[in-house]
Amino acid sequence: MKKRRPTIRDVAAAAGVSRGTVSRLLNGDRYVSTSARVAIERAIRETGYVVNRNARSLVTRRTGSVVMVLSEPQEKFFEDPNFPVLLRTATRRLAERDVSLVLMIAADDSDRERVVRYVRGGHADGVLLISTHAGDPLPDRLRELNVPAAAQGAILGRESVIPYAAADDREGARQMTRYLVESGRKRIATITGPLDTPGGVLRLEGFCDVLGRRAAKRLIEHGDYTQRSGEIAMARLLERAPDIDAVFVGSDLMAAGALTALRAAGRRVPDDVAVGGFDDSAVALTTHPPLTTVRQPLERVAEETVRLLLELIDGARPDHPVILPTELVVRESA
Repeated sequence: MKKRRPTIRDVAAAAGVSRGTVSRLLNGDRYVSTSARVAIERAIRETGYVVNRNARSLVTRRTGSVVMVLSEPQEKFFEDPNFPVLLRTATRRLAERDVSLVLMIAADDSDRERVVRYVRGGHADGVLLISTHAGDPLPDRLRELNVPAAAQGAILGRESVIPYAAADDREGARQMTRYLVESGRKRIATITGPLDTPGGVLRLEGFCDVLGRRAAKRLIEHGDYTQRSGEIAMARLLERAPDIDAVFVGSDLMAAGALTALRAAGRRVPDDVAVGGFDDSAVALTTHPPLTTVRQPLERVAEETVRLLLELIDGARPDHPVILPTELVVRESA
């Protein structure tokens, strides 16, 4: 004979509370007393009760899931060490609220349309936007659908529209550039990220804040946060300004590429050219020599982005972005 599945009534009886109290707790009511919460959680474990998500969603009008949208080509997810950190942290933080996470790639218009169809179909309660570039139409499409959305990093041109959490990119760049200046370096170049991203713009601004007029255009080159782009950009800088004695690179991955170009050109690091990165990702410890870099608290950024989104889903409206401090980490490359 097939064993009957436990119900809310079984949980309520085992916990010594009403069925309504169990239902309120399962639906996220914050005003269930601590003693009742403990008793219900114990009863759930003892009875083996499993929440029926379909039934609950009919009551709460929520799906219990969130979409993380990465606005980069798929290969970047596997190359860039920052994205797995964001994904892992967001998944863990959402699981604490019994919310699932779905990852979607939105590198082009067809990808974005697929995201819109998925969200419009009522499959998610909100959207986490990762690495969204200026001019991307997706944030505006989500607003038209009245779907809660929060971003990791500001969306340029939409800073007051989409709540976000971010590291202090501009101050982090100032920290690195000041360090290179104070170390006695005279010809300091930079390799930026894409200038349609906040990291690309703000880290360049921080570099220019410190150097002023010495931040000449010929000492500025642009990459796309890939290792190959850092290698190409460094080679171009050496062609234009062979007397460079330091370079601030806008990500650790691009800095790894810059180190490859410097070795190919016969430049010793840090003797001839000091190299500074940004992120303090796993890459910073695997380069030769290990990277001096700027540590951004990616896990905290992800946690705060999730918190902002959950507040939006609950009906609150965050009134300001969350900006988290960075830290200079000195190693052998500078």
